Amino acid sequence: MDVTPQEYEQMVREQSRPSPLLRDMVWAFAIGGAICTLGQAILEFWKKTGLNEKDAAAATSITLIGLAALLTGLHLYEKIAKHAGAGTLVPITGFSNSVASPALEFKSEGLILGTAAKMFTIAGPVLVYGIGASIVYGIILVFLGV
Repeated sequence: MDVTPQEYEQMVREQSRPSPLLRDMVWAFAIGGAICTLGQAILEFWKKTGLNEKDAAAATSITLIGLAALLTGLHLYEKIAKHAGAGTLVPITGFSNSVASPALEFKSEGLILGTAAKMFTIAGPVLVYGIGASIVYGIILVFLGV
């Protein structure tokens, strides 16, 4: 069956449901805000245990990463993300999910070739470009004397 690009686009438009953009934005805002509010509550908890600001911030990041990995392992994070969309991707929890999901998906292929090899399939490019960009920015700042 030969289909022109215009015919294919028409077929896609006919079969696709319109996206409820306003509802999606409200869900993303609400869930992303809830994650950030939870993060603030966790930060306050760690500060009340006697940690200084810097250590409490590190403990908060570790706690959020652990919670997101746990929710991913229990297949709950994907259910939340289905409704919240980008609201779950932006915070640190989205990064944790992007590492844990492929690791769980490919665990049947073994510890080395499955879990370890696939763990950074999604997060890997983000790490490479993020680290690379920070090195370039650092070099620029050194040359500028900032």
